[in-house]
Amino acid sequence: MSRKQSSQASGFARNIKKFFLSAFVIVAFIAYFFHEKFTSQASASANSGNPAPTSSATQSAAGSSQGTYKNGTFTGPAVNAYYGLVQVQVVIQGGKISNVQFLQYPNDRRTSQQINSQVMPWLQQEAIQAQSANVDLISGATLTSEGFANSLQAALLSAKN
Repeated sequence: MSRKQSSQASGFARNIKKFFLSAFVIVAFIAYFFHEKFTSQASASANSGNPAPTSSATQSAAGSSQGTYKNGTFTGPAVNAYYGLVQVQVVIQGGKISNVQFLQYPNDRRTSQQINSQVMPWLQQEAIQAQSANVDLISGATLTSEGFANSLQAALLSAKN
């Protein structure tokens, strides 16, 4: 075998290796895409099997006060945020929002956990400062932000005087 033939054979082998490596990366990406898509659908349908209360309220003995809302604890509906459900509970004291807690939020993927660990405290603080569900949507957590605002708005509607 001549040097030219040997060089062509090794070049051909390298091209074959590159082709199979590229094909493997593409197949792995497609498999990951379908895994994420079907896992989120299965998670949403599994969570919808146990419907959460849509708008329950526990009114305190104080009844109505000087603030905008009735005192008590009010739970908003579970809102589909594509990667999971978002549901909040708001505590009203003195007619004002004193606390907002997440009852449900997307947390079955590592990315969701990382995003929500940063976003949830910010949304809670924003709602308390605004004394409403009019919170800024957070880029990178748009769906969670929208779910939070929608669930909180429903809870606050049940807390209106």
